[in-house]
Amino acid sequence: MIGTSDSWGVEKPSTAFFERVVAEAGCPAGQVLYVGDRLDNDIRPAQEAGIATALVRRGPWGYILDDRAVSDRCLFQLNSLAELPNLVRKRNESAR
Repeated sequence: MIGTSDSWGVEKPSTAFFERVVAEAGCPAGQVLYVGDRLDNDIRPAQEAGIATALVRRGPWGYILDDRAVSDRCLFQLNSLAELPNLVRKRNESAR
């Protein structure tokens, strides 16, 4: 699922945005993987909502913002979205 703050009328990092992510997913927050490229606006608030996270390091904010306490809690740290499907598949296979 892809949701945007514009289409939902709620700004990130508002908790309402991440509550909407969970509601749209239709499962518990811990079963959702939120993929974002900013630690401050995406990853930290998603983690605070109990959502698993993946950080895509791209653009200036992917490198300017550095908070190891937040990034170290990500399930995945990627340089490209193209890496994500294989990482998720491997994680799902190991969880069986």
